Amino acid sequence: MLLIPAIDLRNGKVVRLYKGDYNKEKAYSQTPLKIANGFAKSGVQRIHVVDLDGAKGDGTNRRTILEMVKQTSLMLDTGGGIRSLKDIEELLEGGIKRAVLSTIAIEQPEIVIQALKRYPGRITVGVDALDGFVKVRGWLSTSKINAFELIQKMIAIGVDEIIYTDISKDGTLEGPNFSIYEKLSSLPVKVIASGGVSSLADLKKLKSLPLSGVIVGKALYEEKFLLEDALEVLA
Repeated sequence: MLLIPAIDLRNGKVVRLYKGDYNKEKAYSQTPLKIANGFAKSGVQRIHVVDLDGAKGDGTNRRTILEMVKQTSLMLDTGGGIRSLKDIEELLEGGIKRAVLSTIAIEQPEIVIQALKRYPGRITVGVDALDGFVKVRGWLSTSKINAFELIQKMIAIGVDEIIYTDISKDGTLEGPNFSIYEKLSSLPVKVIASGGVSSLADLKKLKSLPLSGVIVGKALYEEKFLLEDALEVLA
């Protein structure tokens, strides 16, 4: 099971939001490249990078994200503000290993289908849900799409990896929604858990489920546990 540190970018800084609320932002670093290199030296294999400005539609951190690829040997996936096939091409041709598609999975699923054909094994769908329904456009809008229905549709068109974020847990350090991940783990798709991890005990419990990975953000920045210890738990 992979431990995947998160780097959320807002105005060029590494930040964390509370339940996706842009008004409840805490900055942790002005130097995201330094953070990425630190994760690389600790032995992680993959980093999850979110362009919060891109997701909200009021800016972009794409240049910084592509620079991370050049400066580290890590596998990077990224999401936020990916609204076209051209965006996907720019990121994947620039060295990003996986593009995480969220809003367009609902608004333009035909682009997901095109991307899957052009870049097999490099497309992930991010399902960000609150009270069972998917939120889009930086979590500022709520769709009428049930999260599990969306996942089933994505599996049907060939998506092989899902990142599921329970927004009610994201950035809270209250522990993940284990019941959701237990249900998701039975689906024929790789599932990465995201949101709420607060302790090594949380990681141990997630490891007991057949998940492919877990994204950890705030718990690392708030030093709730050491990255090295987390890697050992999930080894």
